[in-house]
Amino acid sequence: MRYAFYISPDRDAPLTVAAERWLGANPFTGETHALEPKGDFSAAELTALTADPRRYGFHGTLKAPFELAPGISEPELLDAFEAFAETCVPFRIPEMVLGQLGPFFALVPATHCPDLQEFADATVRQFSRFRAPLSDADIVRRRPETLSTQMRSNLFDWGYPYVFESFRFHMTLTGQVPAERQSAMQALLMQEFAPFIGQPMEVTSLALFVEPTRGAPFTIHSLLPLGSTSKRKMARHDR
Repeated sequence: MRYAFYISPDRDAPLTVAAERWLGANPFTGETHALEPKGDFSAAELTALTADPRRYGFHGTLKAPFELAPGISEPELLDAFEAFAETCVPFRIPEMVLGQLGPFFALVPATHCPDLQEFADATVRQFSRFRAPLSDADIVRRRPETLSTQMRSNLFDWGYPYVFESFRFHMTLTGQVPAERQSAMQALLMQEFAPFIGQPMEVTSLALFVEPTRGAPFTIHSLLPLGSTSKRKMARHDR
């Protein structure tokens, strides 16, 4: 089992609905559906190009996936999750835009958001003690030889290269899109996510995602409102 702390819109939020339609998966329920052709893309091509974000579930990473450290139980993690969420304050990302990170497309903040940076930094630090050390395979997968000195240090110290000064918030919409298809993909995503591009995004909760076994789809275990003493909102009734 791996756990991750992500920013996710609420279950019934318009952005959740749009992401489910685009990716063909709902991380709250674990349900999936076949994609349909859109724009210049066939259903098969879209299915292939969205495979990675579909498995991970629509989200923005704060604390990357981790296994629990020896001697730490899930109830201990959940108790710490509740306590942490109560201390956090909701905030607004002033504007979200469609961004391109190399061959990947994602929704990203238009400018640096200090409140988001502070929230991400606090989440990484708060849950560091719950994280088991990375396995050799996990380290190799991150290709530390290609990382900057600071990112390599982050990888070994915090389990993820892209934290603190290297943090760049993104809500991934595609896997690697071939160069010759990037223009068409950008146009399609601008159309599909038009209601959210150029608009603010309210961050009012923190989500705990889980991956039952390596390679399985991530789903939302629970979602907690920030700054509230409300009990965690379970993603599925059978939990």
